[in-house]
Amino acid sequence: MNKHCVTVFYDGSCESCVRDRFRFEQWLGKRSGQIEWFDITDKDDELWDIDIDPALALRELHVRDCNGVVYRELDAYIILLRLVWWLKPVIWFLQFPPLKRWVSQWYRQHVDQRLAREGRG
Repeated sequence: MNKHCVTVFYDGSCESCVRDRFRFEQWLGKRSGQIEWFDITDKDDELWDIDIDPALALRELHVRDCNGVVYRELDAYIILLRLVWWLKPVIWFLQFPPLKRWVSQWYRQHVDQRLAREGRG
């Protein structure tokens, strides 16, 4: 089996994204080696090569699973949440359609505000 089963495409120039990565690695503990963290900063060509739009990658978390399927936004978070046993109950709530729509809108608004503050939006 491939050591890295899941690839997370994250914004390495975003301080809160880097903190989130560190926190998630702590939660995973010994299993953190299952994840490859791919910093999307200045990697537009590499992202296009794997059919990920760099502009979307900046605004939405992207995760590629063990089968090569790429998930975006909340679906990407659900893939990650499945890896931490005590976060699995959150998945049920995120899959509830009205809540999923609301969290998705909140997430997009939060990211757009952060990018605007950083002069990247």
